[in-house]
Amino acid sequence: MILVVDSGSYKSDWMLALPNSEPLTFRTRGLNPFFTTEKEIVKIVQNITDIAPYADLISEVYFFGSGCTNPDRREMVSNALSQIFKKAFISVETDLIGSAYATCGNDSGYTAVLGTGSNVTFFDGEQVQPTRQGLGFILGDEGSGAWFGKKLITAFLYGALPEELSRKFESTYRINKEMVIKNVYQRNSPNTYLASFAPFMESNQTHPYIMGLLHRGFEEFVKTNILLFPDYQNHLFHFVGSIAYYFSDQLRIVCEQYAVQIGKIIKQPIEELFNFVIERETV
Repeated sequence: MILVVDSGSYKSDWMLALPNSEPLTFRTRGLNPFFTTEKEIVKIVQNITDIAPYADLISEVYFFGSGCTNPDRREMVSNALSQIFKKAFISVETDLIGSAYATCGNDSGYTAVLGTGSNVTFFDGEQVQPTRQGLGFILGDEGSGAWFGKKLITAFLYGALPEELSRKFESTYRINKEMVIKNVYQRNSPNTYLASFAPFMESNQTHPYIMGLLHRGFEEFVKTNILLFPDYQNHLFHFVGSIAYYFSDQLRIVCEQYAVQIGKIIKQPIEELFNFVIERETV
């Protein structure tokens, strides 16, 4: 049995190939090793009741996750998974590789993640190329859920939101300065907390202020993460993630403005990624 996992900071999507049956699919919280310890990963996976009956039958695990950017982080995830799937070969790669497989397949092209965080890389058909991007929500993540959440919540706290939006925001979240500071500076996964305000943007995305914020965020993403590639006009850019998916209209406007050719826009890559891995491993 082959298990494929696509993990972001907020959520993880799982698909398990079952013999003579449709794949088993389920979702857990995100397993980003920058914000989740090895023990926490083990505990989360142990509590997945759907997969417990198959744990000893799984022969291969392919995990693609945000935060798996260096050998130490990948080893942390691998060690955690090996405690659950004791008979399985385990591969841990970055979410960028998973997104490239899901969008490009075996072809070359650029793949960008716009979800809780943001990143972009060039895929040559076999490997993703090293990139300067992916600096995280404090230094980077332009155009991501965390970036937009930070801008939205600071505007609210500073009293800079338009009055009607401010009233809606306050009635929706019932937050204050102290609550925000505690969640951002004292609790785990501040990036997912900031990104949790994206649904407010979605429900108000036709408001001129939100439209302007989206345009500004995507423009900063394009300028910082795309225009630095000298050959960007010669390739398609595929986008993966909820921010790219739900705000695709504004994303397309900005990309067209800078002559960025958009390919696929996928909300969550797990199904395409699963099919790619199964086809590759069963040939």
